[in-house]
Amino acid sequence: MLYAFWCSLLPAIKLYLLGLKVLLVQLLIGPLRLPVMPRQDGKVAIVTGGGRGIGYEVARHLVRLGTHVIIGGRDEQEGLAAVRRICEHYKEAKVEFRKLDLASLQSVRQFAQSFRERDLPLNILVNNAGVMLVPEGRTEDGFEQHFGVNYLGHFLLTWLLLDTLKDSGKSGHVSCVVNVSSSAHRIGEIRLNDLNSCQFYSAHAAYCQSKLAQVLFSSHLHQEMQSGGFQVSSCAVDPGMVDTALYRHLWTPLHLAQSVIARLLFRTPEEGAATVLSAALSPALEGDCGGGYWANGCREMTTQLTFHPQLQVGLWEISLQLLNLHYHETTG
Repeated sequence: MLYAFWCSLLPAIKLYLLGLKVLLVQLLIGPLRLPVMPRQDGKVAIVTGGGRGIGYEVARHLVRLGTHVIIGGRDEQEGLAAVRRICEHYKEAKVEFRKLDLASLQSVRQFAQSFRERDLPLNILVNNAGVMLVPEGRTEDGFEQHFGVNYLGHFLLTWLLLDTLKDSGKSGHVSCVVNVSSSAHRIGEIRLNDLNSCQFYSAHAAYCQSKLAQVLFSSHLHQEMQSGGFQVSSCAVDPGMVDTALYRHLWTPLHLAQSVIARLLFRTPEEGAATVLSAALSPALEGDCGGGYWANGCREMTTQLTFHPQLQVGLWEISLQLLNLHYHETTG
């Protein structure tokens, strides 16, 4: 009993101390500003969780640059409202909403199949949707919620759209996958034999694990694409501490304090979107092959654990097994 309590408490302490450190760094850096972005006419982007917060701002700015944006989200009313707001801002907007529930692998497959049937290109995939510190529970397919929604659902979505991303990169423009992670990955631990947190449950540890999984996946996917000669880049982004609804599952006294502090000290959703957009458009901006880990508006180094080849491959292979996918399907 005491061990279980400690296992739940320690990740929480680590996460809140890390949050304090990140907040101090943000205050020293000051507000983030979007760099001047080139037009993206003719390009197509998918943004998961684009109905609000960072995802909405990413979608809005991509539309402003001429991108055809498809917002994928679980809440249809919220998603359609986001589309209406964007269309009010930009009369020539190409933006739409499609239902996507990352807690349901069937929903992910239906979304991907529906998109592929339209024969559209896919130049940018922003895996933004996520949950944080939710009570213990399982997705429709039996996966722990943080692991299932933040990581596994996006892994499947990316996998199913990978051929389209490859084909879209053949025209001389690099396609880009952006996984919106968090600085929390720095204190995450991947237990390959307990990815569903069955041994003991800590919402804080589960969240950090899912964010580390995203960074590991991003790095390994980028290596796979580069070694295969495909014009597809993959990167992970930490948008920083942003004033969004993500924190709503904090313990009530902490949530009340956070809601006050956030208005004063956290980044706005638009500032949070700045690094995501910089990463998504970096191949166009810099002429490089993309990739890496992005924070505070630029590429940064991160922990050595994220470069661990055995951990990357182990997570990749287990993910394929859990989703009943076959490796050769992405490498052809």
